[in-house]
Amino acid sequence: MAKSSKNKIKHHVPYGDLREWIKEADKLKELRRVDGATWQEDIGLATELLQHDEKAPTALFDKIPGVPKGHRVLVNFFGGKRMNMTLGFPINLSKFELSRSFLERYRECADKPIPHQVVDKGPVLQNIMMGNDVDATKFPTPRWHEADGGRYIGTGSFNVTRDPDEGWVNAGTYRVMLHDKKSVGFYISPGKHGRVHRDKYMAMGKPMPVCIVIGGDPLLFLMTSTEIPYGLCEYDIAGALRGKPMQVVKGKVTGLPFPANAEIVLEGFVEPGNMKPEGPFGEWTGYYGSDVRDEPVLDIKAIYHRDDPIILGCPPQRPPEEQSRYRAVMRSALLWDQVTDAGVPDIQAVWTHECGGSRMFTAISIKQRYGGHAKQAGLIASQCRVGAYAGKFVVVVDDDIDVTNLDDVMWAVSTRCDPERSIDIVRNSWSTPLDPSVTPQQREDRDFTNSRAIIDACRPFHWRDKFPRVNMPTPDVAKKALKKFGYLLK
Repeated sequence: MAKSSKNKIKHHVPYGDLREWIKEADKLKELRRVDGATWQEDIGLATELLQHDEKAPTALFDKIPGVPKGHRVLVNFFGGKRMNMTLGFPINLSKFELSRSFLERYRECADKPIPHQVVDKGPVLQNIMMGNDVDATKFPTPRWHEADGGRYIGTGSFNVTRDPDEGWVNAGTYRVMLHDKKSVGFYISPGKHGRVHRDKYMAMGKPMPVCIVIGGDPLLFLMTSTEIPYGLCEYDIAGALRGKPMQVVKGKVTGLPFPANAEIVLEGFVEPGNMKPEGPFGEWTGYYGSDVRDEPVLDIKAIYHRDDPIILGCPPQRPPEEQSRYRAVMRSALLWDQVTDAGVPDIQAVWTHECGGSRMFTAISIKQRYGGHAKQAGLIASQCRVGAYAGKFVVVVDDDIDVTNLDDVMWAVSTRCDPERSIDIVRNSWSTPLDPSVTPQQREDRDFTNSRAIIDACRPFHWRDKFPRVNMPTPDVAKKALKKFGYLLK
């Protein structure tokens, strides 16, 4: 890992579970309470409206018709000032400063993870359903999009699995469709750690134990939706970020660990060959990228939940939206780290743009040091673990370009690159069935790969000193102008 900066920004995660997070959001005056909304339509409509506005509040839905009193749904947790609060940083940091600060803290935690701690008790054990009492339909699972093939109880959730060969525990975010009282289906893209575990169990002809956590704390959810290195448990990174072990209890059926303060947990087994139709589901690309098809089913053997449980809802929408916001902050940081660790010098900034779901369009700025430097940065960013999945465009720019500003990036593309000389195409890269541009023939052949465009939008290295000068003030002059005449913009 690269060394951390000496200029430390105060870091403190002020909450330990979802309920404490709600109190902190309320202190920031960014919580709205909504009573009487239906799971059939209203919650999905409101969520669509909220998630596309970065400054919109989080909403807690209560008194939902047709479900037990006290059962609630929380949506749009990552926005406004609470983005910074969720990650434990001062609320005055910009999104780029937040990403950079998170990277510094993450480096420390990845080097020194804190193992999770198994305990005997926890709020999640307040209510336990087993055997004939199991009923996953009692919770207010919304229909998130009007064309969805069913209700998805798992959007702000994560699945806990254990590698059958190596024994390590993974927690990853995968969509979870409610089938009936005792079963749910879940889709996992090829190559994801949970999919690797599942494929191993299926190859051995053995049932895979799974726990699905619905309503974990937001920090832990962010860790489970981030490309944590293979073999490292997300619980231990979350613990390191808090500076203390995360407490877990073991499931009575599978023995898998899940958070002691989780809201709802489904526990059971995926039997080889047990499949049911799953989907369609409106995905993070902004499309129904995968149609209805048979996917593995979790037979639920036990359900654990707190009194008055809360579903954390984080359904994908057309970007930019909530998922692209948190991915931009987290993935930009981790991509910066991986490109640097691969040996590329003088990376100045990285941003995975929200308009591409924070996966399909990445901008990297460098201080050019040698011929080929830009191409090296672009190629590695397109193929390292964080950047490889479902990527499409990587734009490399000079250090005078603000990578978080799409207008700046596209100005560099328009003026500093020649399409014939400055764009390289990489074929047969790791993609996903969720990519709407995967052709019908590819889908029939189960070929879920795509190509990457590496765009060198830097001044050409060998004649950069002769490149025309920009007609913009230097950073110092720009600051002077803002200080002197900034009032005109208010």
